[in-house]
Amino acid sequence: MARKTAKKTATKRSAEVTTRSKKKAQQPDLSRSPAMKKLITQAKDIHSDIKSGRRPSLRVPIRSLSNVSFSTRKGFFAIGKKVSKRTLSYQTIKPFAQTVRMMAFAKHLIETDDFASKREVYYTSKGSAKRGSEAGRAGWGPAAFKEQPESDAIMDDMEAMVAVNREQLGFIPAEQNGSVAGELIVIDIDPATGRRIEIDCTAFGRGSYSIPSRVEGLKFRTKAKFVLAVETAALFERLNGHAYWRDSKCIIVAMGGVPTRANRRFVRLLSDSCKLPVYIFTDGDPYGYGNIYRTMKVGSGNAAHINEFFCVPHAKLIGVTPQDIKDYNLPTHPLEDKDKKRAQDAIKNDPFFKNNKQWVQALQEMVKMGVRVEQQAFAARGLNYVMETYLPEKLRNPGKMLP
Repeated sequence: MARKTAKKTATKRSAEVTTRSKKKAQQPDLSRSPAMKKLITQAKDIHSDIKSGRRPSLRVPIRSLSNVSFSTRKGFFAIGKKVSKRTLSYQTIKPFAQTVRMMAFAKHLIETDDFASKREVYYTSKGSAKRGSEAGRAGWGPAAFKEQPESDAIMDDMEAMVAVNREQLGFIPAEQNGSVAGELIVIDIDPATGRRIEIDCTAFGRGSYSIPSRVEGLKFRTKAKFVLAVETAALFERLNGHAYWRDSKCIIVAMGGVPTRANRRFVRLLSDSCKLPVYIFTDGDPYGYGNIYRTMKVGSGNAAHINEFFCVPHAKLIGVTPQDIKDYNLPTHPLEDKDKKRAQDAIKNDPFFKNNKQWVQALQEMVKMGVRVEQQAFAARGLNYVMETYLPEKLRNPGKMLP
């Protein structure tokens, strides 16, 4: 009996080893990834400065609209050449040390194929060194962060410095990344076994597929004709609840307000790999246009160093537009002073809007009308009017959509 038990245990262990070996064989060597190479290059530069008797420096691109350019040819906000040189000194020793420690932590995450949320990074710096010397467990001593905004700022600077998005460095935000419904097969990897799995987005009943924080490596299969990204969860639920995607042969993505990086990257990968047009549906107000639509289409000034990978330059706004208010006799709300200011700032200062006549005209028309409109306003014409009448009519004339 004892021999049989021992034999079963040995067989089980052998199977576990085989499974782990297969998983390891199926996964790429992350130690040779572009992210790792750039981290090592930065570390070597610091080491070289120290060996040569020079004070080490970090060169961080300035992340603001003052250092951003918009190219109609490229279709996104690109980072400029202005950089902030941070040389090690008495005043900079703490943020310098924090940056180097975070680089070491990123190296550890890449080597172990692990990840950490922004909040976890903050707490990692406060870890107890008594627990061990492992990069992910040892505390950072005097370099520990006092508050999370401090660690978030260092993370953003490091991302810009090495020119690799933070998800590739192993850092993920702890936020909802949106939902997906429609005729789409998402091809992913089972993290437990390393095996390929196929996720059918039509098979969630009244639910939907949730976009993961790390979307690199996802592959897709679909017969859909376009992607419809909607601002609000309420509209997504209506469209998904009535399987609008089935009749219109589309994929619906809920942005949930300003789309997260994972949401934007997912839509970009999906659009590029399946050659699908992307139509964006927001509330008809300056915030929906300037913060939600613009972020999905061309990115943001603060993330100009990685906008190339996190925006959808060919996207178009399907609605709601100022002209829609008139054409569909929609109920509205007064445009508040902050909305007017946001619209005027966009016309005057935003590189995307001020260089696009159609958008300038649309924003000026909204300010002149003095009203804004929500996506749900179509319910005044009938609960399903938005999908039975409005969307089909707009989709028949994509050339008339705002670019």
